[in-house]
Amino acid sequence: METLPRLRGESRHHIEYRHIIDWLVRKPGAFANYRYRSDLFPGSRFRIAYDALHGRHTSRSADKEYLKILHLAARENESAVDNAIRQLIDHDKMITFEAISEIATTGVSVNVPAEVTIPDVDISVYDRLLSVLGVAS
Repeated sequence: METLPRLRGESRHHIEYRHIIDWLVRKPGAFANYRYRSDLFPGSRFRIAYDALHGRHTSRSADKEYLKILHLAARENESAVDNAIRQLIDHDKMITFEAISEIATTGVSVNVPAEVTIPDVDISVYDRLLSVLGVAS
Protein backbone atom coordinates (compact mmCIF):
# COMPACT_ATOMS: atom_id res chain seq x y z
CA MET A 1 0.00 0.00 0.00
CA GLU A 2 1.33 3.42 -0.88
CA THR A 3 0.67 6.58 1.06
CA LEU A 4 0.69 9.79 -0.95
CA PRO A 5 0.82 13.32 0.42
CA ARG A 6 -2.36 15.34 0.29
CA LEU A 7 -1.87 18.30 -2.00
CA ARG A 8 -4.07 21.33 -1.51
CA GLY A 9 -4.54 24.27 -3.82
CA GLU A 10 -3.97 24.74 -7.52
CA SER A 11 -0.92 23.69 -9.51
CA ARG A 12 0.19 21.14 -6.92
CA HIS A 13 1.55 17.78 -8.02
CA HIS A 14 3.41 14.72 -6.81
CA ILE A 15 5.19 12.63 -9.43
CA GLU A 16 6.65 9.28 -8.43
CA TYR A 17 9.59 8.67 -10.75
CA ARG A 18 9.25 4.90 -10.44
CA HIS A 19 5.93 5.09 -12.28
CA ILE A 20 7.30 6.81 -15.39
CA ILE A 21 10.98 5.83 -15.56
CA ASP A 22 10.43 2.96 -18.03
CA TRP A 23 8.72 5.35 -20.42
CA LEU A 24 11.45 7.99 -20.03
CA VAL A 25 14.26 5.48 -20.65
CA ARG A 26 12.61 4.55 -23.95
CA LYS A 27 12.14 8.23 -24.87
CA PRO A 28 15.06 10.10 -23.25
CA GLY A 29 14.46 13.22 -25.35
CA ALA A 30 11.25 13.81 -23.42
CA PHE A 31 13.21 14.35 -20.18
CA ALA A 32 14.69 17.70 -21.26
CA ASN A 33 11.30 19.42 -21.56
CA TYR A 34 9.34 17.36 -19.04
CA ARG A 35 7.08 19.68 -17.09
CA TYR A 36 7.68 17.98 -13.75
CA ARG A 37 11.38 17.27 -14.26
CA SER A 38 12.30 18.64 -10.83
CA ASP A 39 10.32 15.77 -9.28
CA LEU A 40 12.65 13.28 -10.96
CA PHE A 41 15.47 14.02 -8.54
CA PRO A 42 14.74 11.86 -5.47
CA GLY A 43 17.44 13.62 -3.48
CA SER A 44 20.00 16.38 -3.69
CA ARG A 45 22.80 13.95 -4.65
CA PHE A 46 20.81 12.86 -7.70
CA ARG A 47 20.67 16.51 -8.78
CA ILE A 48 24.42 16.86 -8.17
CA ALA A 49 25.02 13.78 -10.33
CA TYR A 50 22.82 15.22 -13.08
CA ASP A 51 24.68 18.53 -13.01
CA ALA A 52 28.05 16.72 -13.09
CA LEU A 53 26.94 14.70 -16.11
CA HIS A 54 25.87 17.90 -17.88
CA GLY A 55 29.29 19.37 -17.22
CA ARG A 56 30.99 16.56 -19.17
CA HIS A 57 28.47 15.52 -21.83
CA THR A 58 26.08 17.04 -24.31
CA SER A 59 22.59 17.60 -22.95
CA ARG A 60 21.14 14.60 -24.76
CA SER A 61 23.81 12.11 -23.64
CA ALA A 62 23.79 13.51 -20.08
CA ASP A 63 20.02 13.01 -19.94
CA LYS A 64 20.39 9.41 -21.16
CA GLU A 65 23.09 8.69 -18.59
CA TYR A 66 21.04 10.22 -15.76
CA LEU A 67 17.93 8.27 -16.76
CA LYS A 68 19.96 5.05 -16.61
CA ILE A 69 21.03 6.00 -13.07
CA LEU A 70 17.43 6.80 -12.12
CA HIS A 71 16.27 3.52 -13.67
CA LEU A 72 18.86 1.67 -11.58
CA ALA A 73 17.53 3.41 -8.46
CA ALA A 74 13.97 2.43 -9.33
CA ARG A 75 14.77 -1.20 -10.09
CA GLU A 76 17.47 -1.98 -7.54
CA ASN A 77 17.65 0.24 -4.48
CA GLU A 78 17.38 4.03 -4.33
CA SER A 79 19.37 4.34 -1.12
CA ALA A 80 22.19 2.17 -2.52
CA VAL A 81 22.39 4.38 -5.62
CA ASP A 82 22.30 7.51 -3.44
CA ASN A 83 25.09 6.07 -1.30
CA ALA A 84 27.13 5.23 -4.41
CA ILE A 85 26.78 8.80 -5.67
CA ARG A 86 27.82 10.08 -2.23
CA GLN A 87 30.93 7.91 -2.25
CA LEU A 88 31.94 9.10 -5.71
CA ILE A 89 31.43 12.74 -4.72
CA ASP A 90 33.31 12.36 -1.43
CA HIS A 91 36.33 10.85 -3.20
CA ASP A 92 36.29 13.19 -6.22
CA LYS A 93 35.64 10.30 -8.59
CA MET A 94 33.93 10.75 -11.94
CA ILE A 95 30.19 10.15 -11.74
CA THR A 96 29.17 7.63 -14.38
CA PHE A 97 26.44 5.03 -14.64
CA GLU A 98 29.03 2.25 -14.66
CA ALA A 99 30.73 3.46 -11.47
CA ILE A 100 27.42 3.94 -9.67
CA SER A 101 26.13 0.57 -10.84
CA GLU A 102 29.26 -1.23 -9.66
CA ILE A 103 29.10 0.30 -6.19
CA ALA A 104 25.31 0.02 -5.81
CA THR A 105 24.86 -3.55 -7.06
CA THR A 106 27.96 -5.17 -5.61
CA GLY A 107 28.03 -3.25 -2.36
CA VAL A 108 31.68 -2.38 -2.96
CA SER A 109 32.62 0.62 -0.90
CA VAL A 110 35.13 3.15 -2.19
CA ASN A 111 36.16 4.08 1.35
CA VAL A 112 34.18 4.49 4.53
CA PRO A 113 34.28 8.08 5.79
CA ALA A 114 36.24 8.65 8.98
CA GLU A 115 34.20 8.58 12.15
CA VAL A 116 33.87 11.99 13.78
CA THR A 117 33.59 12.36 17.53
CA ILE A 118 32.45 15.59 19.13
CA PRO A 119 33.37 16.14 22.77
CA ASP A 120 30.71 17.12 25.28
CA VAL A 121 30.27 20.83 25.91
CA ASP A 122 31.17 22.13 29.36
CA ILE A 123 28.13 24.25 30.25
CA SER A 124 29.73 25.61 33.44
CA VAL A 125 31.74 28.00 31.23
CA TYR A 126 28.50 29.82 30.44
CA ASP A 127 27.57 29.99 34.13
CA ARG A 128 30.93 31.60 34.94
CA LEU A 129 30.51 34.06 32.09
CA LEU A 130 27.09 35.09 33.33
CA SER A 131 28.34 35.52 36.90
CA VAL A 132 31.22 37.72 35.70
CA LEU A 133 28.73 39.88 33.79
CA GLY A 134 26.49 40.06 36.85
CA VAL A 135 23.57 38.45 35.08
CA ALA A 136 23.51 35.15 36.98
CA SER A 137 20.98 34.78 39.76
